Amino acid sequence: MNGSALRLGIDLGGTKTEIIALDSNGVELYRQRMMTVKGDYYATLSGIKQLVLEAESVLGQQGTVGVGIPGTISEVTGRVKNANSTCLIGQPLREDLAQQLSREIRVANDADCFVSSEAGDGAGADYDSVFGVILGTGVGAGVSVHGRLLPSPNGVAGEWGHNPMPWIDDAQRTAVGRCYCGQQGCIEQFLSGPALAARCFRETGRQLSAKELAMALNSDPAADSVFKRYVLDLCKGLAHVINLLDPQVIVLGGGVSNIDRLYDLIPDSLGDYVFGGECSTPIVKNRHGDSSGVRGAAWLWP
Repeated sequence: MNGSALRLGIDLGGTKTEIIALDSNGVELYRQRMMTVKGDYYATLSGIKQLVLEAESVLGQQGTVGVGIPGTISEVTGRVKNANSTCLIGQPLREDLAQQLSREIRVANDADCFVSSEAGDGAGADYDSVFGVILGTGVGAGVSVHGRLLPSPNGVAGEWGHNPMPWIDDAQRTAVGRCYCGQQGCIEQFLSGPALAARCFRETGRQLSAKELAMALNSDPAADSVFKRYVLDLCKGLAHVINLLDPQVIVLGGGVSNIDRLYDLIPDSLGDYVFGGECSTPIVKNRHGDSSGVRGAAWLWP
């Protein structure tokens, strides 16, 4: 299998599961997605198997399989940990998929896959240090230095979404409740797509998804106000990253990254929170789509 010219990548997200097939030169041959069955581990396995077998049937050959997950594989137990798709936690995902697909499977954190893709030949390709952020169903991140992922003995390098949101008061922390990880006030609780929708409901009483809110920005002052406060919190979170790592570029992915107004608003406020009061760090949109990590998953097989 290691010599296969066909590389299949899976991006297992909280909302959708996507597959891509690449040839040995990285050319896309096939792409398909399906809705993720939430809260059902065995349905998740079945969905991944279905996507792989359908892709191989269409392409007429078997490939290697890499999977990006919203969590990581524990080096201690070999099972999934830290997954915001909590049905995965404690499960032997890699071994179960290997059994179902009759081959070795490689599994990595989805944000690590994302930053590998964007640092390799995407929006971060011209920079030596890249911080790649996923603003999706959850909030994750990965770090690439000189084209390689930062070594991570605990599998949590870049897990920025589960640091506390900086520069907020107790009322703001309490308003978002407790994170699935057990802590309160995590960055993910403020900056994920569902968090943006929840913020809109708390502040306006209106039930709009992040996508619906984005569509209303140009015509709805209330939606615009909610989004501006979201961007301020995003700037606070990113400033923490810059103060710690000072990466040469930050690349945004996930569904929220598709809101183009982000890139107009962030430069106005980011420097207010970075140590020294100034910031020249480019905050850029991904080059390979909000699910760019599916390409990184395929390239888990070099």
